[in-house]
Formats: sequence, C-alpha cells, structure tokens
Amino acid sequence: MQNYLTHIEMNPNIRFGKPCIINTRIAVLDILQWLGSGMTQSEILLDSPLLKEEDILAALQFAAHREQISKVIAA
Repeated sequence: MQNYLTHIEMNPNIRFGKPCIINTRIAVLDILQWLGSGMTQSEILLDSPLLKEEDILAALQFAAHREQISKVIAA
C-alpha cells in the first residue's frame, strides 16, 4: 500500500475524532477489534460493504505506525 492516510481521516464530528475510514463511520479500532476477535478479511468485507480490502490494510498500517512512534514515559 502506498499511503494508508489516503484511506483514513480524523474528523472531530465523526466518532469523536477517532481515526476512521474515509466516507464511513468505521473506525480503525473497529477493524482491529474485528480482526482480533478472529474475523477474516472476507467476513469483514461481507459484513461491511462500504469497506474495501485496501481499507483493512490501511487500518493495519495506521496501527503499526502508531505503535512505531509510541514512546514510554517514565513516571
């Protein structure tokens, strides 16, 4: 995938600003939770016809990027 941000937006008026797939109310978190619960990409795409495979991959890349830039701050 070239640029996952072409699939994801953060709009304070949609899902309280959580990162969502553009033109949907489906949050990156939703996709990650579905995958984490054992749903396959095919099942997610069947249940959510607004999504494309590229959107699921973008959500994974977004989460990986967030993890990469996260820092632990000692108390």
